[in-house]
Amino acid sequence: MQGIDRLITTTAKLRAPDGCPWDREQTHRSICDALVEEVAEVLQAIDNDDVPNLREELGDLLFHVVLHSQMAAEAGQFNFNDVANEVTEKMVRRHPHVFGDGHKLGDSAAVIQQWEQIKLKEKGDRPATLFKDLPPALNSILLARDVWKQIHKKNLDTGTLVDRKNIESNQEQLSEAAAGKKLFELIAACRNAGIDPDSALRRFTQNVKDVAEKHHAK
Repeated sequence: MQGIDRLITTTAKLRAPDGCPWDREQTHRSICDALVEEVAEVLQAIDNDDVPNLREELGDLLFHVVLHSQMAAEAGQFNFNDVANEVTEKMVRRHPHVFGDGHKLGDSAAVIQQWEQIKLKEKGDRPATLFKDLPPALNSILLARDVWKQIHKKNLDTGTLVDRKNIESNQEQLSEAAAGKKLFELIAACRNAGIDPDSALRRFTQNVKDVAEKHHAK
């Protein structure tokens, strides 16, 4: 375990009083966007069958796990060892057909069914929630934000696809609450119209990228 021990020590040093000012300033919330971006980069490496890049991106993702664990350790909540032990115990507990006396399962469908049964049993009498517990999905909002950041920074030409005057007009009267309201209502309208807003934004953003790159190449 020399590698992980070295990473834990390195991360603690970055967060130390004499460490890196940027790392010391970070909180669980402040690096959420970066965590999402790292997951997206892992997925991109997998999609591209890029094994060397996958190794690098998995390292970046692991750093985030260690960094969050270091923050929690500083607050006296838990440390990386607690995280590792908890997920190991969960894997052992939910695979009795491998680690316990449970009977062998013949296929993955049976494994999934057993997993869900064990998961429900673990939850016990936890009160039901109004909405199903869903994992936070990677979305296209960060992609659109970063694409626009580059377009704005480098003054790239997007043709008639992007109405810059409209962006400036919205920007002048926009607050966080107003932005949330506009986004929510637009997403709700997409749902009613049978449109997947995530796919719509991702595809439009890709179109904007393509146009900007085409104009820039001229």
